[in-house]
Amino acid sequence: MSAQIGGNAMEWHFRLGYAVFILLLFRLIWGVVGGHWSRFSSFLYSPSRILKYIKGYQVPEHNIGHNPLGALSVLALLGFLLFQVASGLISDDEIGSSGPLAQFASVTLVNLATFYHKDIGKLILISLVILHIGAIFFYMIMKRENLVQPMIKGNKQSAINAKNSRDDFRARSLAFAVLLGCTAFVLWMLKLTGAA
Repeated sequence: MSAQIGGNAMEWHFRLGYAVFILLLFRLIWGVVGGHWSRFSSFLYSPSRILKYIKGYQVPEHNIGHNPLGALSVLALLGFLLFQVASGLISDDEIGSSGPLAQFASVTLVNLATFYHKDIGKLILISLVILHIGAIFFYMIMKRENLVQPMIKGNKQSAINAKNSRDDFRARSLAFAVLLGCTAFVLWMLKLTGAA
């Protein structure tokens, strides 16, 4: 939305985009090296398992980490955020703002990325965010399950004996190091392209 305001708001549009890029890189890396329930391997479900879940078949682990539908939502958000960030990096509004990597892409690719970024990607992301928030309220109201508290605290009470996610000084130090590395990478990219 900041792109539509114009003027000084475009600077904030870029800053917020770079912040999303940093957080997205962090989440993608943390999905490989993070704690058990943060790893993608803990919530990648086969299509048959997703269908079983929709039909009502559940296993106790679905109530600890991401259930199959929640996993689809998270993966969709991450995937479309990746498309939005990537398209923003090579977009050009032909007025005075262009992504830092637009200079390295063909005119056709820049035009396609700009169209996607401005007209398609943002609508998909808004829809996914609304759906995600709606699902959280559905679980809170209909199923009496607070999904927000475990997201913030990182802990969830469970009736079953489940694998603990690593949450100690070493894990937090690793998370901080990954976040610093992602920040350094984005700043390096911006400096290399002359955008910083």
